[in-house]
Amino acid sequence: MAITALTVAALLSSCSKKDDQAAPQKPTIVSTTAVNIDADVANKGSFTLYSLADNKVVPNSDSATSKWDIGFRATTIIVNGGVSGPGSAAAQVVSGVYNDLILAPESGYATDAAATKAITAWYTYNMDTHIISPIAGKFIVLKTASGKYAKLEVTSYYKDAPVPPTATSVSRYYHFRYVLQADGTRNFK
Repeated sequence: MAITALTVAALLSSCSKKDDQAAPQKPTIVSTTAVNIDADVANKGSFTLYSLADNKVVPNSDSATSKWDIGFRATTIIVNGGVSGPGSAAAQVVSGVYNDLILAPESGYATDAAATKAITAWYTYNMDTHIISPIAGKFIVLKTASGKYAKLEVTSYYKDAPVPPTATSVSRYYHFRYVLQADGTRNFK
């Protein structure tokens, strides 16, 4: 009987330790790099829609949903809010050092309007070389379609991100890095 009692006590003890162990938590801050995102290379006039939470391209058949956050067509970038989509996405272009931004701005966000997009002035165009270059020190801070905060920096507009791009580099391929704060706070650290 004593052996049975010890065995039961040992089993209960080991079960309670396993039950007390917390499941690993999913990180709330996710840093990701996206490469060669086709921004209408075929010039069909459609946007490539992208979900930051899922880190993937969303089909255009889902354009009237909140499944996407940001869209790309040539040098035009839209957000899923305002006239561009039914989500609550809003954005702003900020100046500074990407890695130094640890708290998203509290205000200053805009949605896309008929005449203007929320995301502008993120690149320069060289008339002599016809090269599009992201402006150093400019990046995008946005509220996603689901109300989370993200910061995003376009690092190249060319396929495979050649350094430096040339007139023969294939354009309309976005490379960007972003940090998504999945818990809904504005904190990126």
